[in-house]
Amino acid sequence: MASPGHSDLGEVAPEIKASERGTALAIADGTNEAQDNDFPTVERSRLQEMLSLLGLETYQMQKLTLQDSLQISFDSMKNWAPQVPKDLPWNFLRKLQALNAEARNTTMVLDAPPDARPGEEGQMEEEVLYWDTADNIAADIYSFSELPTPDTPVNPLDLLCALLVSSDSFLQQDIILKMFLCQFALPLVLPDSENHYHMFLLWALRGLVRTWWLQPLRGPGSFKEDSVVLPRMPTFAFVRMDVSSNSKSQLLNAVLSPGRRLRDCFWHRDLNLGASPREIADGLVEISWFFPSGREDLDVFPEPVAFINLRGDIGSHWLQFKLLTDISSAVFILTDNISKKEYKLLFSMKESNTKYYFILSPYRGKRNTNLRFLNKLIPVLKIDYSHVLVKVSSTDSESFVRRLQSIVRCVMRSPCRRVSVEDMAHAARKLGLRVDEDCEECQKAKERMEKITRKIRDPEAYKREELRLQGEPWRKVAQVEKELCQLHWAGDSPEKCRSELRGRLLELRAQQNSLDPTWGVQEFVRGISSPSPGEKQYFLRWMELGLARLAQQRLRPPPETLLSLRSKHCGAVDATEPLWPDPLGVEHFLREMGQFYEAESCLVEAGKLPVGQRRFAHFPGLALELLLRGLPLELVDGGSLSVPLRWVTGLLKELHTRLERRSRLVVLSVLGVPGTGKSTLLNTMFGLRFATGKSSSPRGAFMQLVEVAEGFSQDLGCDHILVIDSGGWIGGALTTTGERFELEASLATLIMGLSNVTVVSLAETRDVPLALLHAFLRLETTGHAPSYQFVYQNLHGTSAPNPQLRDGRQCPEPLSDGGLAVACGETRGDGVRTLADVAFGDPEKQHVWHIPGLWHGVPPMAAVSLGYSEAIFELKRCLLENIRNGLSNQNKNIQQLIELVRRL
Repeated sequence: MASPGHSDLGEVAPEIKASERGTALAIADGTNEAQDNDFPTVERSRLQEMLSLLGLETYQMQKLTLQDSLQISFDSMKNWAPQVPKDLPWNFLRKLQALNAEARNTTMVLDAPPDARPGEEGQMEEEVLYWDTADNIAADIYSFSELPTPDTPVNPLDLLCALLVSSDSFLQQDIILKMFLCQFALPLVLPDSENHYHMFLLWALRGLVRTWWLQPLRGPGSFKEDSVVLPRMPTFAFVRMDVSSNSKSQLLNAVLSPGRRLRDCFWHRDLNLGASPREIADGLVEISWFFPSGREDLDVFPEPVAFINLRGDIGSHWLQFKLLTDISSAVFILTDNISKKEYKLLFSMKESNTKYYFILSPYRGKRNTNLRFLNKLIPVLKIDYSHVLVKVSSTDSESFVRRLQSIVRCVMRSPCRRVSVEDMAHAARKLGLRVDEDCEECQKAKERMEKITRKIRDPEAYKREELRLQGEPWRKVAQVEKELCQLHWAGDSPEKCRSELRGRLLELRAQQNSLDPTWGVQEFVRGISSPSPGEKQYFLRWMELGLARLAQQRLRPPPETLLSLRSKHCGAVDATEPLWPDPLGVEHFLREMGQFYEAESCLVEAGKLPVGQRRFAHFPGLALELLLRGLPLELVDGGSLSVPLRWVTGLLKELHTRLERRSRLVVLSVLGVPGTGKSTLLNTMFGLRFATGKSSSPRGAFMQLVEVAEGFSQDLGCDHILVIDSGGWIGGALTTTGERFELEASLATLIMGLSNVTVVSLAETRDVPLALLHAFLRLETTGHAPSYQFVYQNLHGTSAPNPQLRDGRQCPEPLSDGGLAVACGETRGDGVRTLADVAFGDPEKQHVWHIPGLWHGVPPMAAVSLGYSEAIFELKRCLLENIRNGLSNQNKNIQQLIELVRRL
C-alpha cells in the first residue's frame, strides 16, 4: 500500500478544475467550452431514455439494493429468455447470480405474447410458447401487426452502465464480484453522460481477492493471495483514436489467452449485439488482470499484470485517456489514420512519461499522410519505429498476438511504472474524477475499522486478550452444558449431580458476566449501532475487508497442502482443534457479543441478576440487522463446536418480531465433507455470501435469510428461506466411536432436524460420512427427517455440458462396512444394504445429482463453467418445485423453529 503522500505513478498531471473540463475535451478540434454547453443536455436525454427503456428510472432516487436482487420469485423457477428491454436487467442479475457465462447476452426472444411471459401467476409451464398460424385457421397477414415487434437492441455495455448507475454501492460490489468470478472485464471508470463527472469504482472493486502462483516456483509455499486493488503491477492500456479496423477488445482477449484457448473477457463486436450502437457506455473504462497459475504452458506472463480498455474515441473522452496515460506502463493506440487532428491530440501529451505504441491499419492512399505525421510524433512521444506495429487483413493474427505479448513482457522486465488500483484512484482524484469510496459514510466507517485493526498485531493473541469470553472459558461452559443435557436425557440421574453441574455453570457464567467488553468489542458494537444504515453497512464491510487483509498477510500453506494434511490427520486430532488457526473475522466479534448475552441471560434465568440490570439485551437486535442485510450469522459456534442456545433463541425471537406476519420459513441446509464445494453451491444458487476456501473459511455453521417476493410467497408456501451452511466440521470421523463421531453426529442431527430440505454434498467417493448416516436414522424415529438431495461434485475433472440427474430409486450403491455398521446398529438390522434404503424415506422426493466441475480451465484464470452454472440452476429449480408442491416437510414458523432448537 502506498505510504501517505507518495505514489509510484511518475508524473501526475495537476488537478483539473471543473472550469477546465471543456478545454480538456476540446484540445483536438479547437472548439471552446461555450460551444459544448449543449452537449450534456443531449447526453442527459440519452441516459434517461436508456433507463426508461430498461425500466430502471424508478431506481434513480431509491437505488436498487442487493436484497432486491436476491428475492425468490416466479422467475427463480424458470429458465426464461428476456422478451422486452425491461426484462434485461433482471435477466442479467439472475444469470450473474448463478455465475452464468452468458449473463452479458442481451438478445431478446419475441416468441410469446405479453400475457404469457414469465412472472405471471399461473404461467409456469416448462415449454416456450410460439405463435403459429396453424392454431388459427382465420389468421392472415394482417394479424402480424398484433404480434410483438423487435425493440431497439440494447448493447450489453449500455445495460451494465445503466444497472450500475441504478444500484447502491453494495449491489455494485456484488455485481462486480460475480463478474470477476466469471472472468468478465470489470468497469473501472463509469461514465457520467450527464455532466462528465465520471466515477472511479474503487469501492466496487474492494472485495476482489485472487490467489496466484509466484514464478519461478519455490516449492509448496510459492503461492500468494491478495486483494486485487492493493498490489502494484504493470498496467497496459488499449485505446482507439478516431477509427480502427482492428478490434481492441478482441486483441486484448487474444493477448490474455494462452495459445488458442481464446476467452471473451472483453465484450467485442463479433459477439451478440456487440456491434450495436452504444448509447451511454462510450467513455467506459474496463479493467482485467492476468494472474499466473504456475504452469509454463498456460502462463502468458510471469507475474500479475493489468489490462485496461477505453470504450470510444480518445478525442471524445480525453479525461479518461489522460488518466490512462498517467497510470499505465504503456499505452497501445489503435487507429487507421494519423492526420493533423490526431497529431494535435497526441502532441499535447509531449510531457508524458508513458511508453506509447501504435497499432495501425492504414487506409489505402493514406499511408504517406500517416507516415508524415508519425515522423513528427516520434520525437514528441520519445518513441522509435519499433513502437509502430501494422496489422492489416493479411497479417497473421497468431504471430501478431505473440509479438504483442512479447512487447508486454519486455516492458515488464524493464524499469516501468507499477501501480495499484488505489494508486489509480489517487490519480483519478487529481484529474477531478469522483471516487465512489470518498463518500462521507464510507470514510467514517473506514476510520472506525482502522482504529480497531491497528491494534491487532497478532490475531491469535488478540483473540485471547481482547475476546476473552471465547476460547477456553466458552469451552468449559459448553462442556458443562453438554453434561447437563446428557443427564436430562438419561432421566434417572441423581439430583445432586445435576445441582452440582448447575452450580458450576452459574459460577462460570458469573465469571464471564463480571467482565466488561474490551475497547475493540465496544467500538465494534458502536459501529453496528450507527443510526445511519449506510454507515453501518459500510462499517461491516470494511471490517470484513480489514480482517481478511490481516489473514492474507500471514504465511499459510497452499489449499491443496492443507487439504491433504486434514485427510491424513483428521482422525487423530482433537475434534475442537483445527489444523490451521481459524482466521480472525467479524464472526469472532459477534461471538463475543453472543457470549455476553448468554452469560447475562443465564444469570437472569437463575434469579442471580435482576432484569433491570441487564446491559446486553439489545445485542440480538443488532445482530439481526446484520442478518437482514445479508451477513451470515453463526448457528453452531466454530470455536467450541457447540450451539449458543440462548443467543440463537434470542436472534430467532427478534426475527419473529421483525418479520411479523411474514414469518413462515422453509429451512434448507447443506452438509457434507469439507472441501466439496458446499458454500460455493449455496452462493451460486441464492447469491449468498458464505465464506469459501479450504484454508480460510470459518469452522462454524452459518445461516442466511433469503426473502420470497410477496407475490410468490402464497404460491411457494413460505415467506423466507433460512439457508444453513454446515461449514467444514463433518466428515472427519473415521470410526463410529469417540468424541469426534459423537460431536459430528449430534451437530448433523441438529441441523438436519431443523431443516425441511437437506442437500448432502459429496466428492468423488460414494461413501456418505458416518455421522450423517447416524443422523439420518436418528431423525427417522423422531419424525423430523427432511427431504434429501444428494450432490456428487466433480472437484477435479473437466466440466460436462449438462447436469446428470438420477432418481434415488436407481441408486443401488452398497454401503461401506462402517456405514453398514452404523445403519445396522441404529435401527434397521442387517437388511440395510443400499444408500437409498438408509437415506430415502420417500423415494419420490429425493434425487442424486452429479454436478460438473466448477472451473472451465485452470485457476486463477479459469471462469466458472457453464455446465456447473446450469446444473446448480436445475438443482435450485427442483428444490423450489419440491417446496412449492409440498414435497418437503411441513413449513415452519419461527416460534416452531425456536422450539425445535431447544428440543434438538
